[in-house]
Amino acid sequence: MSRLLTGFCLLGLFGFAALQPAQAGVVVGGTRIIYDGAKKEASIPVKNPDKTAPFLIQSWIEGYPNDSAEKAPFIITPPLFRLDAGKENIVRIVRTGGNLPEDRESVFWVNIKSIPASEASDQNRLLISVKTKIKLFYRPAALKDGAADAYKQLTFKTQGSALSVNNPTPYFVSFDSIKVGGTALQSPGMIAPKSTMTLPLNNARGNTVSWKVINDFGGVSQAETRNL
Repeated sequence: MSRLLTGFCLLGLFGFAALQPAQAGVVVGGTRIIYDGAKKEASIPVKNPDKTAPFLIQSWIEGYPNDSAEKAPFIITPPLFRLDAGKENIVRIVRTGGNLPEDRESVFWVNIKSIPASEASDQNRLLISVKTKIKLFYRPAALKDGAADAYKQLTFKTQGSALSVNNPTPYFVSFDSIKVGGTALQSPGMIAPKSTMTLPLNNARGNTVSWKVINDFGGVSQAETRNL
């Protein structure tokens, strides 16, 4: 009997917690940031869609990938600020120096963390800090044109049970999808400038490859198709 009562008590507690409204995060106005090397800064809007609750916004930039020891040569401002309900603020990114290559893009992570305000009346309310992580692409001034069509210059070939992808361009190319013979490959990810990567074919077979990529605005390109 005691076990039964304990079970009902636990169910009641979890049920009560599930009914409490969860605090959502803020809305970041983009899925990526392109820093034009010819300009002094890049920016992205951050909006609080909540009708009543303010957030504390903390932002920082780090190397890519996550375990990179390279310190990002950028500052983000303001790094910490209050964003009231229904308001919007602009986060600005400024380059502080650094020896970045001028013949290809560089990539970093931008982190934007929204921390909900906590009050005594929030004891039964689930407060969640939400971190948004988006890529920052630094594009040297000499590479202003050409990014939109870079994905069309990719080349592909099969090597046993893998697909080899070559990117001869100075731009990062982020894939939305890659299909071989109509079968989608899992998690194609992103290919760096002037590099080659291999992807497992798994069960994909065929004589054609088609791919779509994510553009500067976060949209998806038209499909390109080539024979293998």
